[in-house]
Amino acid sequence: MTENYLKLQFYSHPRNQAFARDAVAAFCLELEPSLTALSDIKTAVSEAVTNCTVHAYRGATGIVTVECIIEDKSLHIKVSDEGKGIEDVAQAVQPFYTSLPSDERSGMGFTIMQTFMDEFKVDSEKGKGTVVYMTKSFKAEVENA
Repeated sequence: MTENYLKLQFYSHPRNQAFARDAVAAFCLELEPSLTALSDIKTAVSEAVTNCTVHAYRGATGIVTVECIIEDKSLHIKVSDEGKGIEDVAQAVQPFYTSLPSDERSGMGFTIMQTFMDEFKVDSEKGKGTVVYMTKSFKAEVENA
């Protein structure tokens, strides 16, 4: 049974990145995350939403959807867009890969998400959009408290 659920939809404007990050952080407070875990979540969400803004819609306005489920002492996050999609996901998740080298992008967004979260997955279809799934587990924190 799902313990709690959140769904946000907003335009892919850069100013909404902080809103998404802070909303997810506030939503997961019931899990009593450490400051480090909270920072990890905020950073991963910010990177995922930034990818939608910068890569999926490339300056055009589109819809970004952030869904969160708290279940069994874990926070499951899904960030999706209906943008251009990723042609080669395996290549895109490699450290330092960027599809926009002329914009001086570091190519570390997916690597940061993967590093800061316990589970990470990307599904994408060219021309239809991308979905990023991330999970942060708080089971160990609860057991050690």
